[in-house]
Amino acid sequence: MNIRFLTVAQKELDEAVEWYNQQAPDLGLRFLGEVNMSLSRIADYPFSCAEIKPDIRRCLVNKFPYGLIYRQDKDEEFIVIIAISHLHRRPGYWHDRIK
Repeated sequence: MNIRFLTVAQKELDEAVEWYNQQAPDLGLRFLGEVNMSLSRIADYPFSCAEIKPDIRRCLVNKFPYGLIYRQDKDEEFIVIIAISHLHRRPGYWHDRIK
């Protein structure tokens, strides 16, 4: 299954990696590794994560307080990452990204 990011979701990921790199050496790389493992899980088992709204799911990132908010496109050819959401900040801020 192919995965695509909304531009704002990619920016969130880049900013989180940069922030973690500023906190400790290689921490951003470890965060990115955990995100990539979550992306692999989504690609292999897209319906295994919790549905938090109709057709919207959240995959938790191991060891970090983030969730990948995603949906499968209508043709089921790819998955769209809507947000890289910090679980302790502004819940639901990404709702306006859903069309």
